Parts: sequence; C-alpha cells; structure tokens
Amino acid sequence: MEALVSANDVLFVLLGAIMVLAMHAGFAFLELGTVRSKNQVNALVKIMVDFSVSTIAYFFIGYGIAYGVDFFSGAEVLAEKNGFGLVKFFFLLTFAAAIPAIVSGGIAERAKFNPQLAATFLVVGFVYPFFEGIAWNKHYGFQDWLLASFGANFHDFAGSVVVHAMGGWIALAAVILLGARTGRYSKEGKLHAYPPSNIPFLALGAWMLTVGWFGFNVMSAQAIQGISGLVAVNSLMALVGGTLAATLLGKNDPGFVHNGPLAGLVAVCAGSDVMHPLGALATGAVAGGLFVWAFTATQNRLKIDDVLGVWPLHGLCGAWGGLAAGIFGLKSMGGLGGVTFMSQLIGTGLGVLIALAGGVIIYGGLKTIAGIRMSQEDEFEGADISIHKIPARSED
Repeated sequence: MEALVSANDVLFVLLGAIMVLAMHAGFAFLELGTVRSKNQVNALVKIMVDFSVSTIAYFFIGYGIAYGVDFFSGAEVLAEKNGFGLVKFFFLLTFAAAIPAIVSGGIAERAKFNPQLAATFLVVGFVYPFFEGIAWNKHYGFQDWLLASFGANFHDFAGSVVVHAMGGWIALAAVILLGARTGRYSKEGKLHAYPPSNIPFLALGAWMLTVGWFGFNVMSAQAIQGISGLVAVNSLMALVGGTLAATLLGKNDPGFVHNGPLAGLVAVCAGSDVMHPLGALATGAVAGGLFVWAFTATQNRLKIDDVLGVWPLHGLCGAWGGLAAGIFGLKSMGGLGGVTFMSQLIGTGLGVLIALAGGVIIYGGLKTIAGIRMSQEDEFEGADISIHKIPARSED
C-alpha cells in the first residue's frame, strides 16, 4: 500500500509539473502575440532558452538554497520512493522558471539576449530561492516569528507572492533600468501606441496559461491525498471574476479580456486552499480591475514601458493575492482560517522588497558591466533579425 501511495504521488506531481511546463508555451505565445512582428522569433527563443538556463541554475544552486537538497549522489539513491524527490524538483523548477518568463514580457523588444540569460541564471540561482526558502521552507526563523507575533505563518499556497509578485517586481526594476522602447513616448510625453501584432496568438497564450494554472494551483498540494476540489473551484471563480472585471473596465479590449483571467489566477494562488469560492470571485474581480487600471497608469501616466504589463499583472496582482489570503481566508469572511492579515502583509512586503532589491542589483550590475539594451539600430531592425538572423515569416 505504501508503494502504491508513493507511486500515485509521483504521478500526481509529475502531471502537475507537465501542466506548468506547458504554461511556458503560454508565456511564449502571449508575448509573441503582443510584441511587434519583428520581435516574434525573439519571444519564442527567449522563453525556451530561459527555461533551460533556469534548470541548470536551480538544479546546481537554487534548489539547494531553498531546500538544502542536492543531487550529488548515485541514481540508486535518487530513485528511492519512485523518485518522488526528483519529480518534486521538476515541479518546483517550473515555478522557478516562471520568474524569467514573467520578466521577459516586460523587457521585450529592446533587451540584449546574452545579458538576459545571465540575469536569468542569477535570479533563479540566488534571488528567487532565497525568498522561496523563507516562505516555503521556514528559513531564518521568519515564519516562526510571524507565528509567535501574529498567530499564523505567512500563507502562500501556490505562489501569488513567492512566484508572481517576485517576478513582477524584479521585472519592474529591469524595465526601469532598460528605459522605454525608442519612439514609445514623444518629447512632449505623449504615448505612441504599439498595437499587438497577433491577437489570436495572444489569446492562445492566455488560454494555455489559464488551463495550465489548474496544475499550478491544485498540484501545489504535492501529494494526491492533499488534492482539493476547493482549490480547483476557487481558481475557476477567480479567473471568471478577473475576466469579467477586465472586460468591463477595459471596454471589451481583447488584450484586457485575455489578461483578466490571468490577473485573477495570479491573485488567488496564495489563498486558493482557504478561501470560500465567493471570496475567490471577489479576489479575482479586484485583480482584473487592478490590472486594467495599473496597466493604463503605467503606460500613460508613469511612462514605464512594460510591454506585457507584467508588473501590474504579476507584481501588483500577486501582492494583492498575498493580502487577499489574509482577508478572504479568515473564518469571519467564510474561509477556513489559519491566516492573519498582519502575517500576510509583512510576508508580502518582504517578498516585494527582496524582489525589487534583487532586480536592481542584478540588472543594474549587468547594465554597468555588459549593457542590457540593444543598440538603437538593432532595436529598429528588430530582435528577430539583429539577434537571431531570421524573421518570423518568410517573404515568399
């Protein structure tokens, strides 16, 4: 019976890893559909190579920092209990690799290729696992302090803060250090629109992410005995709330419509296991509205050229999700309890601080040492030709 349970857990986590791996194709197509046609090849290549670099960084460095585990032993040891430790690594790797996939969308169309790979290695190898270990492995006594001080640990079931807010706030630092795309703002500060190159691909990417998210959230239980229909339904309600709010406030714009469910899903990750479905619906609706408002403010008023709006979508909605778990997870709000707002506020704040500081240090350092921005000529020609020497479509 023990062997059967172990095998089922391996299959459960493996399926989750595969579903989240498929989400990286969603990141690729969402970016491909949003950027101009001269940067579509670059979008696809970045996501694939970033994932590979992330795997190396997490395998050799990051996973050890977060969990104190390494793979420098014989295959016989690694294969114990059906290799559960290996599929757990695979599953958590797909989370870690989401960080550079998130950043990629913000810095699109003007970032150098090789320095971005270096940034990916440093983020996944050091910055992300540092906070991951604090939040999910109780490093440095932070969770124990929150429990003693406020009656509950910082709760982030599936990564609203650990994954999404981290990615979004790292991206904000990178976007600001890069500067806006050439011609994006006039001398008078007026925004020049760069419409998406391919709405169907944008929508395809959003759908791939939305479907894969049920592996992201439900399989975060990491054991088949922990599987929860509550997590699944809360994810569903949040994506619906995010979609409807973004559709309404975004005035039927397809970009907002297809990012709305992603905003809701980002926000519900943290509390999906403790909220009532109505709380999840409200969490998603607030996130959808927050994304539309913040994306517009970022581009129009703050003059921050975040191409896919990854700071509003992942950074702000992820932080909101961390706080929402401390609101709608309370028993008084229909939740299961075991959370406190102060613990959520402090834990979320720490995640944002580490991400922002890490982003500034890594991208600021690379900017000084090697440069992180393409030349104006290469940017004008497009990353597809200037970096990869081939366009997305043949002229034939």
